[in-house]
Amino acid sequence: MLSSKENNPQMHYEFVCLDELVPEDHLLRVIQKHIDFSFIREKVRPYYCEDNGRPSIDPVVLFKMIFIGYLYGIRSERQLEKEIQTNIAYRWFLGLSLTDRVPDHTTISWNRRTRFKNTDVFQEIFDEIVRLAIQHRMVGGRVLISDSTHLKANANKRKFKKQVIEKTSHAYLKDLEAAINEDREAHGKKD
Repeated sequence: MLSSKENNPQMHYEFVCLDELVPEDHLLRVIQKHIDFSFIREKVRPYYCEDNGRPSIDPVVLFKMIFIGYLYGIRSERQLEKEIQTNIAYRWFLGLSLTDRVPDHTTISWNRRTRFKNTDVFQEIFDEIVRLAIQHRMVGGRVLISDSTHLKANANKRKFKKQVIEKTSHAYLKDLEAAINEDREAHGKKD
């Protein structure tokens, strides 16, 4: 008789190719195909010391993590770390294998709050990503996606007002900061 461990497919070793586990039409595949994120290294070079301290996490990975959080509406760095740990497409996009350790949420926070404090580097990188997306016709600016509650209204369908609503990376970073402060208060931690 086989033991329960031998019957459990979750305990089997498998040889897999991560690339084959991510659907061909996945949004992150489309983004990866058209957007070259290597510009990030040059953009953040002044904020890193190349010959002092321990090796840093590749800034492309760091900013791609934040990009995933922004793109998928993940409002906390702690939750972002957890989502990346379990999402194969996120790992693939970041260049992480199934066994690679996901950068800790505190690393994201430290970089955001210390290394890049009082800079516009997040906005500059976000703007460049949007510019590249527009250049590759991935963004048209005519579709509005919103996270909202829909209520049935008694309204004139022939009368409407166009509005441009812009949410910047600054707003997303404020959301991350608020989540950190809530977590600290909940756990009795100091700044």
